[in-house]
Amino acid sequence: MSALASPADLEARLGRELTPAEQERVEALLGDASALVRSYTGQTFAHVEDDVVVLRAVGGVIVLPQRPVTAVTRVEVIGGSEALPDFTTSDWLFDGIDSIRIGDGGTIINLPEAWWDDDGYPGTYRVTYSHGYQQVPGDVVAVVCGMVNRTLTAPTMAGGVTSETIGSYSYRIESPGMGLAVALSDEDRKILARYRSTATTVKVRR
Repeated sequence: MSALASPADLEARLGRELTPAEQERVEALLGDASALVRSYTGQTFAHVEDDVVVLRAVGGVIVLPQRPVTAVTRVEVIGGSEALPDFTTSDWLFDGIDSIRIGDGGTIINLPEAWWDDDGYPGTYRVTYSHGYQQVPGDVVAVVCGMVNRTLTAPTMAGGVTSETIGSYSYRIESPGMGLAVALSDEDRKILARYRSTATTVKVRR
C-alpha cells in the first residue's frame, strides 16, 4: 500500500530539498508513518472500487469499516453449509453514511425456511462496496509529514538519558532515539481522532 505522503510533501514543509542522507531513509520512514496512521485510525484512505468484505450484523445493522462510503452495490447472506446456502438479498437499506440495515426478510420470495429459525442463518454478510478518498486528506498528509520531519531533523538517533537541574529542581528522562523511528504524538492523535472507526460490526476472516 502506498505511503500517505510523498518526499515532495516533506520538502514543501521543510522549505528545502532533502539531503542525500535523508533521501536514503525517507521512503522507509514515510511507509512507517503511514502504517502507524492506518493502524491508529483503522482506515486505509485509499479509494477502492467494489471492495468485498465479510461482516457480522449487530442488531440487524452492518457498519462498514472503511469511510467515506461512496456506494453499496451488493449484499449476500452467508449460510455456511449446503443446507443453508448463500444468497443475494435485496432486503437492505444503506443510510448514505456507513451503515446497512437488514430487513426481516418479509419482502423476499422463496426465502429459505431456516431464515425464520432462531438458530438459522449465522448473521454474516458478504458486502460489496466502494470507499475511500480520491486524494489523501490534507490533515492526514500533514500528520505523516510531521512524524517524518521530526525524525529526520532530530539532533541524534541515539537513545539515552536527559537530565537537567534548575536550582533545587531537577528531572531525568529516559528516551529512545527520536531520530531513529517515527512516532505518533498526542497532538497527532487529536488530529486523527475524527477518522477513527468506532464500529461494533465484527469483520470475519475469509
